[in-house]
Amino acid sequence: MIAQNIAFGVIAATMVGAAIRLVTTQNVVRAALFLVLVLAGAAAQFLLLSADFVAIVQVLVYIGAIVVLFLFGIMLTRAPIGRDVGLDNEQRWLAALVGALLLGVIVYVTNDAFGSDKINFGRIASAGHTTPSIAVSIFQSYVVPFEVVSVLLLAALVGSIVVARRD
Repeated sequence: MIAQNIAFGVIAATMVGAAIRLVTTQNVVRAALFLVLVLAGAAAQFLLLSADFVAIVQVLVYIGAIVVLFLFGIMLTRAPIGRDVGLDNEQRWLAALVGALLLGVIVYVTNDAFGSDKINFGRIASAGHTTPSIAVSIFQSYVVPFEVVSVLLLAALVGSIVVARRD
């Protein structure tokens, strides 16, 4: 259990550092790559919670599709690849203050709601939320929304190509 706590701390610290760099970098491509790091950290957190299916979906859908779509959009719209000082403004300290206040509210509410409760990993593993049962529910009960999302992503990719085209 101690190893899981250490892994959680390392992953969370990496995610926080990447998230800070994501919003403070002046390079759009690097921001997309920091987003990949944050999303990979979220997948690793899901693995720590024994939610292997959700972790794999996180990697496939968000890292594999959404970030690639962002990078295609950046490249096809001829966004400036280098540093862009127009991506920064003077309200940085106000944003940091609001972020710190929001963090304090979230920590207070979470601590008030859960206190010193522990996660029962045994109950999670025996609840039947395994990869086969989730896959059966997705591909039997929710196959239409699953396909609608794939068509939506395809439409977004085609739309970015149409916007970037110069005729």
